Amino acid sequence: MADRLFRFGVVAGRAEDSGHWTGLARRAEDLGYATFLTPDTLNTLPPLMSLSAAAAATTSIGLGTFVLAAPYRRPEQLAWEVAGLSFLSGGRFELGLGAGRPDAREDAARLGMPYGSADQRIRQLEEVIRHTRKWPGTGPAPRLLIAASGARMMGFAARNADTVALGLPASTPEDGLAEHVRLIRQASDDFDTLELSAGIHAVGDEVPPWLVQQLGGGVPEDSIAVLKGSPRQMADRLLRRRDTHQISYITVNAMYADHLAPVVQLLAGT
Repeated sequence: MADRLFRFGVVAGRAEDSGHWTGLARRAEDLGYATFLTPDTLNTLPPLMSLSAAAAATTSIGLGTFVLAAPYRRPEQLAWEVAGLSFLSGGRFELGLGAGRPDAREDAARLGMPYGSADQRIRQLEEVIRHTRKWPGTGPAPRLLIAASGARMMGFAARNADTVALGLPASTPEDGLAEHVRLIRQASDDFDTLELSAGIHAVGDEVPPWLVQQLGGGVPEDSIAVLKGSPRQMADRLLRRRDTHQISYITVNAMYADHLAPVVQLLAGT
């Protein structure tokens, strides 16, 4: 099996002003994170535009979408913009794609785009990938991450992506990862080279109220979305997760970037 080295990413979508936004990107770079990532909602900054600003303010950190909803844009348009951002970032851009969040239908309607059925949205993903890989540029197509939650999307991601981001509920326990990883392994032609990712929603003993509410008033002790304890204890938990489930790319909300930084220092690149 190929070595799965740890990578860590910071997810940010809002800022007080442009200076604060570029400061978030530089802070993530200074703390040793591998990527600075943006979501794709109409309540957050436009992802490709905001990443262009982050690219100009940084020198080495990867920049990625987390994740672009395929129904929001025509495939040819998106491929053109992706090629431009890859060029402007010096090849640091990583393309994250998805078929759309559960509430993405409303955003698509506001943008004047058809949302489509699950079949149609998966075909849109295929078109985006095809156009992105053939669009003329000065270098190779960017690394591709696909977010997946259900079995069908996990199979699609396993066959097409460099990274599969597991979009699982925060209530998922550690042993709940096994079945999802098994589905990905079965569908992948080269599982040993496939990177698996999972997100952390909270770091430390203080769990944000929105997460408590989402989980019905309580957070399971073994929730995959919460890391507690000392930096060494948190690092050991992620090491066990990698050993058991091969998950090595960890993403965290920007509000917890400093909290997770000691763990990043212990594990990044190992």
